[in-house]
Amino acid sequence: MSVSGTTVTVCRLEDLKPRSARRFDVAGHRLAVIRFDDDVYVIGDRCSHADYSLAEGEIDSDEGTIECWKHGSTFSVTTGEATCLPATKPVPVYEVSVVDGEVRVVLP
Repeated sequence: MSVSGTTVTVCRLEDLKPRSARRFDVAGHRLAVIRFDDDVYVIGDRCSHADYSLAEGEIDSDEGTIECWKHGSTFSVTTGEATCLPATKPVPVYEVSVVDGEVRVVLP
């Protein structure tokens, strides 16, 4: 399913190290761009438990999660759902594609 919105280029794929996350602020959206090898995911960069950057946390490519570095909550990079307490609310998930080496995100 395609989300209607504005597609913006956030970075180049080569700007992201494999198995890493990086924060980008784009058009009023704080994004965590996560790379698991060749797969890229984009979620909201604010932990839903407290206002901490998720991009600073550890990623688990086997589980498909990212952990908030402050309190240990984990979030699915595909659904945004909190998978571990203390967070109970999901974070936003953005449609993402890689086209000609550019990471593109659809903003609502």
